[in-house]
Amino acid sequence: MEITASDVAKLREITGVGLMACKKALVATNGDIDKACEYLREQGISIVAKKASRIAAEGAACAAISTDKHTGALVEINCESDFVAKSDVFVDLCAVVAKAAVDSEKADVEELKKVKTANGTVEELITAATAKTGEKISLRRVAIQKNAGAIEEAYIHMGGKMGTLVEVSAEGLKSEHLADVVAMAHDVAMHIAAFQPPYVRKSDVPQEAVDHEREIIKQQLINDEKNKKKPEQVLAKIAENKLGKFFEENCLLYQAFAKDPSITVEQLVAATAKKTGAKLDVVRFTKFVMGEGIEKRSDNLAEEVAKLSAK
Repeated sequence: MEITASDVAKLREITGVGLMACKKALVATNGDIDKACEYLREQGISIVAKKASRIAAEGAACAAISTDKHTGALVEINCESDFVAKSDVFVDLCAVVAKAAVDSEKADVEELKKVKTANGTVEELITAATAKTGEKISLRRVAIQKNAGAIEEAYIHMGGKMGTLVEVSAEGLKSEHLADVVAMAHDVAMHIAAFQPPYVRKSDVPQEAVDHEREIIKQQLINDEKNKKKPEQVLAKIAENKLGKFFEENCLLYQAFAKDPSITVEQLVAATAKKTGAKLDVVRFTKFVMGEGIEKRSDNLAEEVAKLSAK
């Protein structure tokens, strides 16, 4: 098969590899672009190195749940553009890595990279995806939740902009009621994405956070002219009531349920427990907001023109 200049240019655009290497790969694979990308996997390692200085602030949070529902994985994979984040190559990579995470139960990024899949290790898959897309792709973080006596469930918001993983203990749960508990856990995971509470319950709030909030409330009461003549014990009661409001706003179980504000999340769990006959409780959750804490590229058109003019 004749390899044309346009074929070479197309492979170069996809992989970022040099023209001669692209031509060699196409010749070796009889012009098959996908096979040529795989042929260039070794060169892909150097591509990753060249792109190491780029900012990968886009991407997706993705999740996987084990068949028995006792293990869940939440993973964040980053790339450079929203365009690539929506591509089949990236979406497929996310699914495979999330499954590798839940199957291997590796909560460490470097350990997860070494896990073997049907088409190579996780690190090799990331390298291949980098070669195919021409962008830096990186595995940023992973969380594993496992509990033999609980149900793990996940919710992915807006195609991966945020991911939540929730664990609900389910003592005495019968198989015929599994779907009801999974559906409830999914709703709770979705609620977490919507309201982003920092804690599950009052006992999870660090004492220093409670003390800090109490001091703020106390100062607010002192600064309010209406409270100057009120006895100290009355002010103390007001302060505790306000502190209760703090717990309602910051603890998952006491928040008004997103899908039905007439009940709290705690009441939702209790209603499901009554329906299924199981003893249910929200144990913990993990939340990933895609790209949080990553400094995004701030170049603008004027800066780009100036850079080009300086060359």
